[in-house]
Amino acid sequence: MGEADESYWLLSETSGIGETRDPKLQRHLPVLEGLRWLAAGWRDFWTHPASSLAYGVGVFVLSVAFVWTLIEFGRDYILFPSLAGFLIVAPFLAIGLYEKSRAIGEGREIGLAAMHRVRPRAGAQIFFTGLLLCLLMLLWMRAAVLLWALFFGVTAFPGLDNVIGILIGTPYGWAMLIIGTAIGGLFASFAFAISVFSVPMLLDRRVDALTAMATSMKLVWNNLPPMIAWGAMVLVLFGICVATGLIGMIVIFPLLGHATWHAYRAVAPPEA
Repeated sequence: MGEADESYWLLSETSGIGETRDPKLQRHLPVLEGLRWLAAGWRDFWTHPASSLAYGVGVFVLSVAFVWTLIEFGRDYILFPSLAGFLIVAPFLAIGLYEKSRAIGEGREIGLAAMHRVRPRAGAQIFFTGLLLCLLMLLWMRAAVLLWALFFGVTAFPGLDNVIGILIGTPYGWAMLIIGTAIGGLFASFAFAISVFSVPMLLDRRVDALTAMATSMKLVWNNLPPMIAWGAMVLVLFGICVATGLIGMIVIFPLLGHATWHAYRAVAPPEA
C-alpha cells in the first residue's frame, strides 16, 4: 500500500469517506480511560527508568533555560503565555518517549541515545508538524500580548510581582482573565486535537503531516468525553510541574509521554 493509499484509508476510517469500516477502531471509551493510560505509562517509566529520568531532566533544563532567558532579556510579559504554549509543542518534544514505549511493546530494549536518534516512519513530515505546532504557539503568544494591550493599552509590563494584583484586583483584569481564558481554551483545544495523536502516528506510520493531524482531530472527536478527561489530567499534572518550579517535569513529562503512546495505541485505527 502506497503512502497516498494509506492516507486515504486513515481518513476513510475516521471521517466516513468510502465504505471501509474496521470493528477494531475504538470509539466511546470509558470517560476515565486516561487513568489506564497513565498506569501503562508509569510501567514504561519504570522499565529501565534511567533513560526516562534523563529525558525528563533534559526537558527540565531546557524549560528552566527558556524561562531564565525570558526574564533576563526583559520578556517576562510573555512568560505565562509561553508556559501555556509549552503544552502545544510538548507532543513533539516527547518523540523519544514514544519510541521507548513502542520498543517496550515490541519486546526490544532501547537506551537514551536511541531515544534521541529516532527515525520516524513518516520521515521529515514529523518535523513539518513540529514547525506547525511552533507557529501555533507563537500565534498564541502574540494573541496574548495583543489581548493585554487591548485591556491595558500600550504600557510597560508591571512585572511578575505586580501583575497578579492587577489581574485579580481590577475590573479590567477580571475581564481579561475571562476573555483570555476563553481564547486560550480555543487555542489549546485545537492544538490538543491536532497533535495528541498525530505525532505518535507520524512516528509509527508513513502518512503526511496534514493527514495525521486531521486523523488525530477525528479520533479525538470520536472519543470526546474520555479525551476531555485526558486533557484535564494533563492540565492538572502540568499545573503540578509549574507549582514545583518545573522540577516536577523530571518525572511528569516522561510519564505523560509514555501514557500518550498508550492513548494512541488505544484509539488509533490498526495499520493496514
